[in-house]
Parts: sequence; structure tokens; C-alpha cells
Amino acid sequence: MNKLITILILFIFGISNAQTTISGKVIDHRSEPINGANVYLEGTYDGATTDEEGNFTFTTEEKETQTLVISFLSFESKSIVKNVSEMHQLIIKLREDVESLDAVILNAGTFEANDNSKVSALKPLDVVTTASALGDFVGALQTLPGTSNVAEDGRLFVRGGNADETQIFIDGIRVFTPYTPSPNNSPTRGRYSPFLFDGITFSTGGYSSEYGQALSSVLLLNTIDEPTQEKTDIGIMSVGATLGNTQKWEKSSLSFNVSYINLGPYLEVFKDRNEWKTPYSSAQGETVFRQKLDNGMLKFYAAFDTSKFELNQDDINYDDGIDFKLNNSNFYLNTSYKGVLGANWTMTTGVSYTYAKNKLGIETSNIDGTENSAHVKLKLKKRFNSRFKLSFGTEQFVTDYKENFKDDSLDETYGYDNNITAGFAEADLIFSKDLALKVGVRADYSSVFKSTEVAPRAALAYKTSKNGQFSLAYGNFFQNPNSNVLKFEQNLKALKTSHYILNYQYVNNGKIFRAEAYRKDYDNLIKYDTDFAQFDSAFNTSGDGYAQGLEFFWRDNTSIKNVDYWVSYSYLDTERNYQNFETAAQPNYATNHNLSVVGKYWIDSWKSQVGLSYGFSSGRPYTNPNTNQLLSERTKPYNSLSLNWAYLLDQQKILYFSVNNVLGFRNINGYQYSNTTDFNGQLNRRTITPAADHFFFVGFFWTISEDKTDNQLDNL
Repeated sequence: MNKLITILILFIFGISNAQTTISGKVIDHRSEPINGANVYLEGTYDGATTDEEGNFTFTTEEKETQTLVISFLSFESKSIVKNVSEMHQLIIKLREDVESLDAVILNAGTFEANDNSKVSALKPLDVVTTASALGDFVGALQTLPGTSNVAEDGRLFVRGGNADETQIFIDGIRVFTPYTPSPNNSPTRGRYSPFLFDGITFSTGGYSSEYGQALSSVLLLNTIDEPTQEKTDIGIMSVGATLGNTQKWEKSSLSFNVSYINLGPYLEVFKDRNEWKTPYSSAQGETVFRQKLDNGMLKFYAAFDTSKFELNQDDINYDDGIDFKLNNSNFYLNTSYKGVLGANWTMTTGVSYTYAKNKLGIETSNIDGTENSAHVKLKLKKRFNSRFKLSFGTEQFVTDYKENFKDDSLDETYGYDNNITAGFAEADLIFSKDLALKVGVRADYSSVFKSTEVAPRAALAYKTSKNGQFSLAYGNFFQNPNSNVLKFEQNLKALKTSHYILNYQYVNNGKIFRAEAYRKDYDNLIKYDTDFAQFDSAFNTSGDGYAQGLEFFWRDNTSIKNVDYWVSYSYLDTERNYQNFETAAQPNYATNHNLSVVGKYWIDSWKSQVGLSYGFSSGRPYTNPNTNQLLSERTKPYNSLSLNWAYLLDQQKILYFSVNNVLGFRNINGYQYSNTTDFNGQLNRRTITPAADHFFFVGFFWTISEDKTDNQLDNL
């Protein structure tokens, strides 16, 4: 009996010796206990859950060095590697998960249209359902704060900058000629169909060092990575027709979209103020091929379009007007790859090529311009952990521009070649889910100027509450003068701006409020001594200027059933001393006040979506030569109310109507003055108005898809 007792005692003692007790306490960064955290030895079933005081204890038979894992929702997991004999009375501090849904976002000066984004001021659907946009992504973006309404142009004018100061990228690669040509006093459109894109980022300032050669803003368009199904889209419109198709295989897919536009039949019904000889017509085609690879995605994007028109334009100095004709062709190729290299490294690379040819005729003068441009880019990114990310890369821009001017007395060819070599680096530092910092630098070397420009940039974001945050951004930005200047003169400098941005954003349950204040300082702006930039102008880069303002944005899609609306307002104060200005003044494209109201309402009983878009801009500056005061007078304010209606004939057939400026506001773009005085010694003028006060659009859109439920309301 004594022997048995001895054996039992030795057995129990052996078991107790074989087991080790692991204990400790789990706390947060404020030293508050964390209740419910999981604590376990990696690769075993040994572990425990912390109590209300954050304490845990458990036993294990594991020996020597082991890995203790501690995890809890909304906190970063932590691993401790040491001998189990030392894992007792541990004090473990967990850091908040900086990648949680409510983490701070660096977004000063940036609007996103992306269904996968944490915060989207716009959705991809908005690009083509906004009444005033007419299916053009630029038109939809003009309803956001920071943009000025220049009705006769149609391009993006951002925060006091002209349209040339905004650059557009597809899948991170530069687009050199993003707009279709148009007659004077008629708005242009973006070349590329929104049907092939699923994400848009529009930055009105303070953007990443990855993007250069843009003084004011960048627009990033991302093509669809993977279509959901095979389908065919057919569109018959009052101005033309469209056809699209998507084919999908196991690891690849192909999408294309073609369209033909001819304003001739429309103008027979709805005449405008132009005297057309050949109404505007265009043919466009785009395709995207996607190939999934083992560690990434390869895309080929190609687009081609051609357009032409001829008309007689009114001119106060010519009784018979001026004959103006244009024939344009444009080809764009973009190849991009994004993939994983391993060890938390990713690579993004791509190349684009643009061929653009313009044949312009003005009376007896002919101007033929040809541009060949390319962009090559390589970017590497390393994710060291959730709190530190580093990216860097290099890129090359190549431009060869030639132009020939020919009339009865002159035949001259001129142009320029330019290579820009750039490098950039940027680091994301996430201190907590409430505080983040982005710092970067960019350097651009221009062969035409033989100089290097270095541009530091930084952004800081601080989350003040669960739904609100402040952001700060600063940066220097450089851009070469455009081809209208460089084709005549290359002995210049790169244009420069400095951005200062303060942003507040509040997001809660389908509601977004943004308020932003900014300041931009310009330097090295182009000056010349003639009325327009021409071959005999004396050019220099002594110009300067500023732009500052306040912007507000509110969107709500939850408070009222089936209603989605947003309101944006911008105040802009800007002056420039550039071009042929004798002193600093507000440019004629800049408006002090801009207001947009957009609303959409789904009516179940009508199977319809109706929408409205109202735009207001204060009067634009113009120069009255009779007063000899530079840009001292203002046009009357701009007003426009547009309506649209999408009606589902059935699940896959849609009838679509829209009217721009339905109330017929007689807007004024400016004035043209005569070259000679009348008998009173005054220069007479003519009012420059839009070619038409209204634009009517009717379309029938039919989708043929596998699920027989998809339709183009997502694209209209």
C-alpha cells in the first residue's frame, strides 16, 4: 500500500513538473485592460481568453522556445517568441488596428468614385446618371467643388488653374490627348467611354509624388479588373449608336466598345446658331484585354477615334464670318501590369503611346500638327507592416511635336522634342488608426530645359471622432509649358505651384460632409508680348499668381427613401500676371462662386429613375477695350437646370431622355470687340453665347447577358 501511494505521488509530481503555467495581462495603449482577447501558443491547442481585468492564465506541456500569439478585434495581433519558462506575469500592450474600417484616411484634396473605397464622394454610376453630364466623366466631375464652369470649353478647370494644368491617367499611365476636338464656343468631351472604367480618383490638389507634370490636379481612371459576366450592350441614340461586348474566359477577358456620332440629323431638327457646312461626326473604338497571371494582372487598353467638321463662325470683324474646319485622328495604347513579387513587395509598371494628328483649316490657312508621345513607368512598393509602407519608382515622358503652317505666302514647319526623366519616393507612416502621415519627394529632369526640379510633398491626417477627421497637405508641383508655347520657344523654365490644404471630412451612414480651405502660389508662368502666343512672340517665365478659396460638399443617400442628392459650393479668389497681362488680374475662365445641386429619385411604380442637376456660377471677367481696364467687367451669372429620365421597358431594356438647360437660360460666355471704332470712337461688340440654349437627348439601350437581369442603368 505504501508503495502504491509513493508511485501515485511520484506520478502526480511528474505531471506537475511536465506542465508550465503561462500568465499575464493584456492592455491597450492607454493601459486599459482588454477583455476577451485570445492568447495561445502557435501550433497548439493551449491557450485562454482574457477576463474583465485583462488577465489570462493557462498551462502547457510545451518546452523551450515557443511563439505566444495575442489577438483581438480592431487591434493588431502580436507575437512573443521566448522560452515558455519565461512566459509568466507578462504585460502585453496591443496597438489599434490601423487598417480597420474606421481608420484615418489621407484624403486632403481628393475625391474618389470607387465602389471599393472606404469613402466615395461619387460612385461610378454617378458619372453617367448625372443629368448635366451626358455620359461624360468630366461633366460629372464638374458638379464637385473646386471646378469652375467654363461652358464653351468643357474641360476641367480646377482651383484657378486652366485646363492644361490637369493631367489624366489610365491605370496609372499618362493620357496625352484626353479630349475630343470641338468648334470654338462648343464644349469638348472626354475621349474615353465610362463603360470600361470602375474607379475614378479626382485630386484637386496635394496629390501623391507619384504623379507629376500637373500644376493643379490629376484624374486617375482605372479600367475594370474582371467583368462579372459575358454580355452585349446595344445603344441607339438621337446623335448616333453604340455597341459593346464582353467575353470572359477562365483567366482572361476581352471587352470592346464602339460608337458613331453624327450631329447632322439632330441639327436638322434642333438647329443651333452655327452655320454648319459639315456637321460634327466621329467614330470611336476602345478595347481592353485582361490576363490573370500567377502573381498579377496584365492589361492591354487601346482606343482610336476620328472626327471632323466644318462651319462658318461668326466674327464681328468679318461680315461673311470665318470658315473653320478640322479633321482629327487619335490613337492611344496603354499596357499595364500589377503584381506581387513576394516578401510584401508589389510592382506596377506600364507604357503608353499616343499618336495624334490635327488638320486645321482657317480660311486659306492650313495648320497640320502631329504629336507622338510615350510614357514608361515602373513603381515598386514594400509593405513592411501595417504601419509603414514605402513606394518608389521612375518614369520617362517622351514627346515629339511637329506643326506645319501654310497659307498663300508662308510655308513653315516648327516644333520640339522633349524627354522628361523623373524619379519619386513616398512613405506612409501610420502611427495609429487616428493619425497618419505621408511624405514624398519627386524630381523631374527636362531635356528641353536641361534642368532638374525637386518637389517635396507631405500630407497629415488626424481622426477627431469616430466619423470625423482633419487633413493637412503641402506640396510643390512642376509642369512644362504646353505645346502652344514650346513649339515656338524652348528657352524657358518649368511652371511651378505650391499647394497648402486644410480639409475636414465627416462620414456617417450614407452621409458625407467635406469642407476644405486651400492656397496655391504660382511662379514661372508664361508671359509674351503679343495678343496670342505666336511664332514672333517674345516669351519668358516671369509670370506669377495665386489662387485661394473655400469649398463645401454634402451628400446624403439615406435620409429620404429612394432619393440620392449632393450639394457642392466653391469660393475662389485668384489673380495672375501671365500671358500678355500688363498687371495681375482674375483670368476670364475663373468664377468666384460655383454651386451645384444634383438629385436622383427612383420611382418604383414607374420603373424609372428621374434626376436633376442645377449649376450656378457668378459672372466671368472680361476686358472692355473702351474702358482700357484689364478684365474689370463681369458677364451675368451662369444658370442651367438639366433633367433626365431612365425608364425600364423591361429588365434589360431602357428608354432614356435628358434635356440640358431645360428652362432656356440665355447664358453669356463673353464678348468679342471690333478692331475699329465707330463714329463715336467706340469699339462695338457681339455677345458670345452657347451654340444652342438646349440640348435634347433620347436613347434606347438594350443589354443581352447571361443572367438576363443586367442592364445599362449602371452605365447611364
